[in-house]
Amino acid sequence: MRRLIDLPGVADLETKALMKPRYAEPDAREEFPEIDACSTANFGITADQADDLKPADWDGVDRLPVRDQIEAFEAVGWDVTDAKRRPLRMFGHFNLQLWLAVRGVAGELPFEAEKPGAADLWGGSLAADAAKFRRDRR
Repeated sequence: MRRLIDLPGVADLETKALMKPRYAEPDAREEFPEIDACSTANFGITADQADDLKPADWDGVDRLPVRDQIEAFEAVGWDVTDAKRRPLRMFGHFNLQLWLAVRGVAGELPFEAEKPGAADLWGGSLAADAAKFRRDRR
């Protein structure tokens, strides 16, 4: 499962929101431009742009209670909570962009490198066995 807090800049903003709760307020983007910069870097759009890009038949999933959104995000492979399973303080600044990107409506999901599969693990073991064979061939 991918974690929102692991995206570049989100953990830093979460720490700032812990120290200065004003960061987490809905209108904080005007005062703290790094929120929009983080959104653009991760999703390719800001919250204002995301609001303009919502289709006419949008189901309003971004307006559900936070606990319901957490469950819905988990169903599509995203964890939007902290280490103690509490919603991120900055969640409200990124939820719409993440919903639009997950559903393929607008924006983009940040790149995630592929995890090693069985073929990679097998190849690594084969290389280790070959090195051991060369060492023991006296």
